[in-house]
Amino acid sequence: MTSGGNNSSLMSDINVTPFVDVMLVLLIIFMVTAPMMMEGVNVSLPEASSKPLVSEKKHLLITIDTENRVYINDFQVTVDFLREKLIKILDGRTDREVYLKADKDISYGIVVRVMSEIKGAGVEKLGMVTIPISEEKKVRK
Repeated sequence: MTSGGNNSSLMSDINVTPFVDVMLVLLIIFMVTAPMMMEGVNVSLPEASSKPLVSEKKHLLITIDTENRVYINDFQVTVDFLREKLIKILDGRTDREVYLKADKDISYGIVVRVMSEIKGAGVEKLGMVTIPISEEKKVRK
């Protein structure tokens, strides 16, 4: 490239326009995709109250108390034998519904382990037993 009337000198300036264009396109791509890559989003879940479910048949109830003891209805079992016991109990049943009732002060890990054992026994529906919000506030007062 020559500049002016002198044919022997070359222009040594770098054309940065394509470089700036590419950088702006990359910036826009990262700005659009960055919010989609968020793994955990904090949400404020609504509080809800519901009426108790009316049922004519007696359901299987798994309970975890404050000392991490596990009960099937009123009979105490260890977590290691929970799956075997549930398989034997559910063998003759047509419905495979189980309800889990756990104390709110126990470790999350024990609840997950018990839920895993329940699901491993072939339980199709696992319900969580809770206290409605209005009743819980009355109990605390």
